[in-house]
Amino acid sequence: MTPANIEPRRAGFIHDLFTVGRRAIRLTKRDPEAFGPALVVPIFFLVVNIGALQKFVEGNFPGGFDFKGFQLPVSVVFAVTGVSRAGALVVDIQGGYFDRLLLTPVSRSTLLLGLMVADFMLVCALTIPVVIIGLIIGVNFATGFLGMIVFVLLAGMWGLAFTGFPYAIALKTGNPTAVNNAFLLFFPFAFLTSAYLPQESLTGWLATAADYNPTTYLLAGMRALILDGWDGSALLQAFASVAFIGAVSFSLAFLALRGRVRRK
Repeated sequence: MTPANIEPRRAGFIHDLFTVGRRAIRLTKRDPEAFGPALVVPIFFLVVNIGALQKFVEGNFPGGFDFKGFQLPVSVVFAVTGVSRAGALVVDIQGGYFDRLLLTPVSRSTLLLGLMVADFMLVCALTIPVVIIGLIIGVNFATGFLGMIVFVLLAGMWGLAFTGFPYAIALKTGNPTAVNNAFLLFFPFAFLTSAYLPQESLTGWLATAADYNPTTYLLAGMRALILDGWDGSALLQAFASVAFIGAVSFSLAFLALRGRVRRK
């Protein structure tokens, strides 16, 4: 058999996943300024919202309402939503690196899953400083340290679930501007929900929109960990909302990946 007839040997799914994920993590460490605003902006709004609204809100709700604990999940969700390596993927597409990967026997699904592994680690890393700030300003978790871990994991899963949207746009368009604008998809999720008032206090069309908004149930589950304790129903709904968004976004992302692979 001549060397020309020898086909490259597949390294295996786990090896491919590890390789792609390790490269994504390494590139993330080299580009920390790309993710600085994802941490600074939510912390800024957390401090400003508490300073401006805490007395007013707590003065108009029954005694014991903890506005700090109520707002912490909002800041975390703002910090982790839309954070992904989709911009780096566009660079790979435009520079031809992605096409070169398609000439290798690498598992196609790991080209996305490896990036998502790095995203999950990054999102969890972004959540931890926000939680620490919350503890410093007086937020107490009713579920203790274990609840904090679940809180971070839930935030990480939400951030991971949302990454499918920018990846789908990156693979479909290869356009950095389109990817940067993917965050606009989050605005309906962010503001048509119980971000600033409890769900039962919302009225009219906003109450209806919040009822159908997955973020409402995510926030309720995260708030339960801080304010109420181990509320199984709230947590189940929170994880279900993450699963729903993940199912939609991942389907779009992998369909876009399949379409790009077929074009090569």
